Amino acid sequence: MESMSEVLRTLPFAALRKQAEERYRAVLQDPLIQKWRAKYPELTDEDISLNLNKMYQYVKEYRACRECPGLDKCPNELEGHATRLVVDEIHGRPQIYDQKVPCPRYMVWEAEEAVKRRITSFYVDQATLKRGYDLKEIVRADSERAEAVGYLVDYIDRTKEAGLPARGLYLQGPLGTGKTFLMCYMLYELAKQGLSGVIVYMPDFAEDLKAMFGEPQKLKDTIELMKETDLLVFDDIGAENMNPWLRDHVLGTILNYRMNRKPTFFTSNYEFSGLEKHFSFTSKDGEEEFKGQRIMDRIRHYVDIIEVHGTNKRMQERE
Repeated sequence: MESMSEVLRTLPFAALRKQAEERYRAVLQDPLIQKWRAKYPELTDEDISLNLNKMYQYVKEYRACRECPGLDKCPNELEGHATRLVVDEIHGRPQIYDQKVPCPRYMVWEAEEAVKRRITSFYVDQATLKRGYDLKEIVRADSERAEAVGYLVDYIDRTKEAGLPARGLYLQGPLGTGKTFLMCYMLYELAKQGLSGVIVYMPDFAEDLKAMFGEPQKLKDTIELMKETDLLVFDDIGAENMNPWLRDHVLGTILNYRMNRKPTFFTSNYEFSGLEKHFSFTSKDGEEEFKGQRIMDRIRHYVDIIEVHGTNKRMQERE
């Protein structure tokens, strides 16, 4: 592509002058500029002439916005923004300035991205977190979980009204009934209120912890994040390969810190009795009933149980 200087060298002065005059007349005659000038009667033709490029950009981007092709195809100089012209008086003379102003679509996108940035996931499918959520869709997908959805919505509404509670929720039910989906919906709704959230898929997290032994700072930062976040979800707890260190020094530490401070949430295929048995046995130390009871005491007294019924959606998709 030729540079502007190369183009100018190939054009005679008369042609350049003619182009400039045509552009000047077109800008002056544009209804948008005429309407804008009516707000600033103190501006002279010379003021307009000296700011012709700003005027031209203003008109061009205004028209592009009026026929918006979508944020991802925005033709404007700064994506998702349009030029706005303002006038200020400096030393007794009006001065024209151009500003880049975000469009409504950009502001909606930015707000949605801000919500997503408040949610951190460990090994949970990003598509589940980034998709949109609609209550009617959630119930329509399976009417059997309508009661569970009702409890969850009530929890969300109470949190919005009264602030962050100390008690969390325990979503218990068979495979594929949408427990993770419901937790992601809750995180998304409360992130819009400014709350931060972390969701952890326990089977993969338990395996990855082994690698963190060689990265003590990463391990410390991960545990601190889980301790301090407003909303913490342990997804599919009970499906991980349990070991004493994970149970006593990771889960135990996190849950002990959050008790009576911030809510913790769980999804599981187990009822409490089954989860306690899971915590009571490790391949390394065998049966340790007391330690299983101790970790469960940090769960059962700080959550409300929601039973999630319905059809196994994963099985349906495979069929």
